[in-house]
Amino acid sequence: MTGSRARRSARAQALERYRRQRRLNALARPGMLELVVVLDHLKPNFNVAKILRSAQAFGVREVHLIGIGPFDPAPAKGAFKAVPVRFLEDFADSHARLAADGYRISLLTPVGAEALPDCPLPSRTALVVGHEEFGFSFDANAYPGLARVRIPQYGPIDSLNVSVAASIAMYEYSRRHSGNV
Repeated sequence: MTGSRARRSARAQALERYRRQRRLNALARPGMLELVVVLDHLKPNFNVAKILRSAQAFGVREVHLIGIGPFDPAPAKGAFKAVPVRFLEDFADSHARLAADGYRISLLTPVGAEALPDCPLPSRTALVVGHEEFGFSFDANAYPGLARVRIPQYGPIDSLNVSVAASIAMYEYSRRHSGNV
C-alpha cells in the first residue's frame, strides 16, 4: 500500500470510528458535576478527543462542540461514548441553552482576565475554549455577562495548548466541587 493510500485508509477508519461512537454518544449519561465545557471551532483532529478524555476524568456534565466536524475519537479512549456531547453550529445556540439553565459562562483566555485560582466557579459553570490560533468565533462583547478567566503562567509564553488549559480548568472546578481530587 502506498503512503497516500495508507493515509486515506487511516482517515476512513477514523471517520468510521467517529460515526460509530457518535451514535453511541446518544446513550451517554451526564457527568456527576454540573460543569459544561464548550469547544468553539477547535481543530477537530488535534485537541477535541483529548479534551473529551479529560471531561470524563473530571466528571463534566456535558461538552458542547461548536462548529466542529468529524474527528478521530481514538485519543479519547472511549470518552466520546461516555460524555454527553451537543453538536451545535454557533455559540449563540450554546449560550442560549446555558443562560436559560442558569450557568455562569466563562471564557478561558490567556490574558486580561481574572486568575483561575481567584475567580468564582459556581456549581453551574460553563468554560468556553476557543481555537488556539484564531480565538473565539464570536464577538464576546455581544454577550454581556461573560466572565474571562486565565491560568496564571510564568515565563515568556502567554498561552498553553488548548487541551492542557481546558484540563487545568476542569481540574480546578472539580477540585472545588467534588471533594475527590
